[in-house]
Formats: sequence, structure tokens, C-alpha cells
Amino acid sequence: MSAFDLEPWAAHHTDALEVALDGFLSPQALCAAGPVRPLHLVDAMRYAALDGGKRLRPLLVFAAFEAAVGRPLGSQDGAVVRAACAVELIHAYSLVHDDMPCMDDDVLRRGKPTVHVKFGQAGALLAGDALQTLAFELLTPEDGSVAPALQGRLCGLLARASGCAGMAGGQAIDLDHVGKALSEDALRHMHRCKTGALLECSVRMGAVCGGADVHAQAQLAEFGRALGLAFQVVDDVLDVSADSATLGKTAGKDAQNDKPTFVSLMGLAQSRQYAQQLCEQAEQALAQTGLADTRALSALARRVVQRSH
Repeated sequence: MSAFDLEPWAAHHTDALEVALDGFLSPQALCAAGPVRPLHLVDAMRYAALDGGKRLRPLLVFAAFEAAVGRPLGSQDGAVVRAACAVELIHAYSLVHDDMPCMDDDVLRRGKPTVHVKFGQAGALLAGDALQTLAFELLTPEDGSVAPALQGRLCGLLARASGCAGMAGGQAIDLDHVGKALSEDALRHMHRCKTGALLECSVRMGAVCGGADVHAQAQLAEFGRALGLAFQVVDDVLDVSADSATLGKTAGKDAQNDKPTFVSLMGLAQSRQYAQQLCEQAEQALAQTGLADTRALSALARRVVQRSH
């Protein structure tokens, strides 16, 4: 099999994502007819979701889909494009709310002022709410383009990954343990919920859209779980080893807020080693899928562990 170059693949798929997101977030798509329209809200939603970020979650959706279906993404694959956009909208909403003064109180995200700094706290709260609900609207189009059974499966995966047993629950555990010690097992559980659940969900949604069999779906879920935890370990490492300009967000916030992290628990060197071990676990799961070409997923896993921001 020929060597795989992630950069052109990622650029092509990111371009497709950006075009779709821009359309879904246009005033024409979002606003109901009437004498007035909430254009300030639309501006805040677009500011939060467009033109920034690594787009890792939608790229995982696309990579898992292509591995499952055995061909490149095509113009006929509207359901997986909607799934990729939905995951990114959930991620964007979570960042908007996480940055607010009532949570992490941050002023910098993706190299620009956070949404509440730009649009006010009420504007940020509404933008996050609207991005979250738009994600599920995208998965349930009324034009028949996504089969009802697939709509239900995708909504269920995304809801469980986003809610109390997933991202929101993990954030609540994180807030509850500021200044408190956590065991290694408890820290892993918190981050499997807070960060890992949505990354795993991205892989699973792509696999479902691609019609992967039960065995392949199970192994891809294992891949997503290992990758999700590796992402957070690397995030903790970068929080103490990179600067704000490189990260595009405020560096050193975890230590400043006295939050438990893998670095505070394991130390920097051991955390880096653990991230590499998790990447190897992810690769092992991919090897067990039985799918012919998982090179994009493998390359994305390596990018997660090797990233500098």
C-alpha cells in the first residue's frame, strides 16, 4: 500500500467541512421569516464555529467513514457531512460555555477573544445553546436525505457523548475537583467523559454512516477511547510546556486554577510516555478492525500525540 500523506487529505476534507458549516450557519439557513431577525446571535454563532480550530473531530468522522465504506468521500455522502458538522458544533458550543466567567473564565480561544468577551455573556450563552441545538437539527433533516434509522442512531450517539455521562458530566467533575486530589483512575474517568467521549463519538458516527460491521465498530470505538485520552494527556503537557501564542489559548490555566492534571499527577516525562502508550493502543485497535485502509485514522492519531498546540 502506498504511503499516506495526511496534509492534503486533511486540507481537502477541512475545506468540505468549512463550506458546509458556512452554509448551515448562514442567516438564511438559521433565521425564521419575520419582521426582525436575531442577527447578533447568528454573528456570535459564526464567530464561535467558523475559521478556527484543528477540526479533529470532523476529520475523525470522515476518516472512519472512508475506512468503513472503502472509498473517498463523495458528493452523495450528505449524511456523513452533516454528522461531521454536528460534532464540530457540539465542540464549539462546549468551548463557548467553558470559557465563560462562571466556568474557566478565559479571554483567549483559537488566537482571538473568546465569545463572551466579543459578544457579552448573554450573547455567548445563547450562541452556545443555539449551536448545540443546531447540531441535532442537522442530523434530522426533513428532506429525506438521512434515513430515519440513521438519524436516530447518530442523535443517540451524539447525545450520550455530550451529556451527563459524557462531556458535560466530565466538565462537572472537573469543576467539582478544583484544588482537590484525584486518583489516576478517577482522573482517567473524568477525561474519558470530558474530552474522550466526543472524540470516540466522532469515530463511531463515521463508522455508522459508512455501514461498518459490529466487529469493526467495536474496534473503532476502542481506537477512539485511546485517542481521546491521549488527546487530553497531550493537552495537559502543552498547558505547562507551550506559550499562549502557540496554543491560541491561555497557557498555564490548569496550574493557575489548581486543577488536577496528568502532569500534576504523573510528572511531565511520564505524561509524555503515557500519551505515546495510548497512541500505540489506538494503533493496535485499528489493526483489529479488519478494514482495508485505516491510514487516515492512524495518521490523525499520530498528529494528536505529536502536536505542539
